[in-house]
Amino acid sequence: MYKRIVLKLSGEALAGDKEGVTFDDSIIWGLVSQIKEVISRGTQVCLVVGGGNFWRGRSATSGMDRTKADQIGMLATVMNAIYLADAFRQNDVSATVQTPIPFGTMTELFSKDVALARLEKGEVLIFAAGLGHPFFSTDTITALRGAELDVDGLFFAKNIDGVYDDDPAVNANAKKIDVIKSEEIVKNNLKVIDMAAANLCFERKIPVVIFGLNEEKSIIRAVSGEKIGTVVTVS
Repeated sequence: MYKRIVLKLSGEALAGDKEGVTFDDSIIWGLVSQIKEVISRGTQVCLVVGGGNFWRGRSATSGMDRTKADQIGMLATVMNAIYLADAFRQNDVSATVQTPIPFGTMTELFSKDVALARLEKGEVLIFAAGLGHPFFSTDTITALRGAELDVDGLFFAKNIDGVYDDDPAVNANAKKIDVIKSEEIVKNNLKVIDMAAANLCFERKIPVVIFGLNEEKSIIRAVSGEKIGTVVTVS
């Protein structure tokens, strides 16, 4: 059992498969229930949430400034984080949204000391707005916060059940990889997490688990150490 983790959720996961829906509460309630159980077993949980249910960089028009497009993406993650925090509240779990830049009274500025104190109390921390700067992905902030908070593992919940040697959506013969070294992700340019995140995990020796969110109780199973998805080793 892990003592402290960062779990990365995509924004699209919050919307599910329903067209025209920004938040699918049945999915969100299921996520909250799993995370609540993980906390009850003694694991401290931090979340990083994407903003893809509202906005992705590729949503921008071809002439849009990249900095502005990324800023919109940061705001999307804040909206998702606030929604998730309230979902936790409704399920009797304290949750705080921390951001690297101020958003009035809506969020709390990130502080390592405050974050650790909240985690010790059994609260969920939700990190939003990335690094507060453009050109950095939510994968990168996941790895960075994990390094800062000395976590035991990073968990990336994806719409695919692990790392493959090729794109399984294109190549029906693509093979799933159960265990891979972080340097191999960089060397082979396997686009499962971004290169900055992979390099930071390798440098800080943080193990990573990449798994399919849609599998039954996948979060609980992954955090419990069950062989699910792909384990990215750092030795």
